[in-house]
Amino acid sequence: MAAGVLLLVVAALTVWCLTRVRRLHRLHARVDAARSGLAAALARRVRVALEVAELLDPPRGASLAAAATAAGAGSAPAADGRDPAGTRESREMAENALTRELAALGGAVPDPRLAAELDDAQQLVVLARRVHNDAVRDTRVLRSRRLVRRLHLYGTAPEPVYFEIVDPEPASLRYRADVGSTRHRTVM
Repeated sequence: MAAGVLLLVVAALTVWCLTRVRRLHRLHARVDAARSGLAAALARRVRVALEVAELLDPPRGASLAAAATAAGAGSAPAADGRDPAGTRESREMAENALTRELAALGGAVPDPRLAAELDDAQQLVVLARRVHNDAVRDTRVLRSRRLVRRLHLYGTAPEPVYFEIVDPEPASLRYRADVGSTRHRTVM
């Protein structure tokens, strides 16, 4: 009788471990896919920012091109999907610098088609970063469970890290803020 109960407990624990391992594998695959999507969104934003820089006057264009080039230099993840902490931090800093440069434009992009494409690229970066960070959060939560940690169910997979950059402000919100402030000034 005791051997049957022990066998049942071992079988239940084995099934539980297998489901956790499968879930962790799916979550790590989701993080990898989200990282690739984020890298593609960041690369697209760099490409559009370089196109915008070509249309601007030399000082502004050169500043934007330098920020875009710096961000583009670190936009590809390592071949194994891992980013050393220093590389990740420098990527985040370069992307934040590009975000500041684009925000300084304040919608002063000469070509309306390019302005729309830049706004679309900015929004895609916001979404891709959120998807990536959500996948990282879900994976880290499951990895932090006591039994998962003790039994080392995540194997050799590195712990995923968040990608923290300042979200660019969408052009539609900038426009609404400008309209609201103009309206406020005319009322006074």
